[in-house]
Amino acid sequence: MISTYSISALILAYLFGSIPTAVWIGMAFYKVDVREYGSGNAGATNTFRVLGKRAGIPVMLIDILKGWTATNLAYFIGISTTGAIHSTAFTNFQLALGITAVMGHLFPIFAGFRGGKGVATLFGMVLAVNIQAALLCVAVFIIVLLITKYVSLSSITASFTYLIGVTFIFTEGVNKSVIIYGMAICVLILVTHQRNVERLLNGKESKVNLFKKKTA
Repeated sequence: MISTYSISALILAYLFGSIPTAVWIGMAFYKVDVREYGSGNAGATNTFRVLGKRAGIPVMLIDILKGWTATNLAYFIGISTTGAIHSTAFTNFQLALGITAVMGHLFPIFAGFRGGKGVATLFGMVLAVNIQAALLCVAVFIIVLLITKYVSLSSITASFTYLIGVTFIFTEGVNKSVIIYGMAICVLILVTHQRNVERLLNGKESKVNLFKKKTA
């Protein structure tokens, strides 16, 4: 049964996700709305591309924190409504909170519902639910990025890595909901990166060098 506490937590998770980090940091410190440049997305990758790493790193870390914090609201509210920690019901509630935060990032109420692609916020959610799988995703993301310099390809590869991780590697305590969520992540990443996939196939996708200094 859905309680008032559960609904409140979901609303709060959406509001956490809706914090438009890239937009607020860009406007506050650079007088730039990153959505008007580069890929047009209000996310960490476009912030790196438009404003450089001094802006991109804080955006990325805060976006990760958004997903992690929203998912962990379950520890404050979910125990009374779902039962013991690590139970199936509790994990499902964590997933619901995390997904709600990602929806907030994609469609932020604080920024005219024009957000980013949700990769960093998704990672924060994964970090809260299964830290081992999350660390594997980080390793794969970094390796693919260093080899190809394509953030989009790295994100897509990392999303499928998570599904493989929770299905075949880090299976202890993993229920069906987590695996279904892993499948949903793959679908969501492919949908939000549809144009990137098209550009990759056509050889027109932009490469990103995160270690290159932003020039004036």
